[in-house]
Order: sequence, then structure tokens, then C-alpha cells
Amino acid sequence: MPVSVTDFTVRSPIDLPGIARAGYRLRRGWPDLEGAVGMWLWTSPLERRVGSVSVWTGETALRGFVMWPVHVEIMRRYRRRGSIRAATWTAERYDRGEVWRVARRRPAAGTRSTGDRISRG
Repeated sequence: MPVSVTDFTVRSPIDLPGIARAGYRLRRGWPDLEGAVGMWLWTSPLERRVGSVSVWTGETALRGFVMWPVHVEIMRRYRRRGSIRAATWTAERYDRGEVWRVARRRPAAGTRSTGDRISRG
């Protein structure tokens, strides 16, 4: 099962409420996404960070989410307002506790994108 974790650090705290609302908008559509197993949103306002952890039945389902028009629109709106770290891996089975243990370590080792430029984090 593919697992994706994102960690977005915004430059300005003024953007946090809009980003949080966008995340909740994604969450509302979650039950209708094919191949969606689990999704958790998290925030760390004092660090100006927000993120997600998501679990999918397969790579096709994960790619479908990435290309979902709602997701694309949100990423276009906010991607230049901070930097994002993202990582994916394959879990042998769905174990919520294990997914979270790995997710807490993964963003630091993932790729970092600041607007259009992507570099190893």
C-alpha cells in the first residue's frame, strides 16, 4: 500500500488559515476518492507547518489523488507561499501505528520543493 506524507512550511503565518481550510476541503472529498484507505491532516501553527499522511490501495489511486482537480488547484494556489517536503513509501499492510511511526521520520528525508525548484532535503 502506498503511503504519502507531506510537510508544508509557510513563509507567513497569515496563510495558515487558508491552507487549513483547503486541507479540510480535501478531506470532505476523501470518501469519494477511489483507492483511499486513510488520511490524516496535522498542523503545528507555532512552527508554521501543516501536512498530511495518506494511505492508498495502489499507485494508480495515489496518482489519481495527485491529479484530482481540487488538489491541483490548492497546490497551484499555495505552492509558492512556502516549501514542501514530501515522501512516499510502500507499507506491507495497513497498520495505523506503524504508518505514523514511519511518517514522523520521512519528511526530513524526502524531497523539498520551493515553488518550481525541487531539491533533495
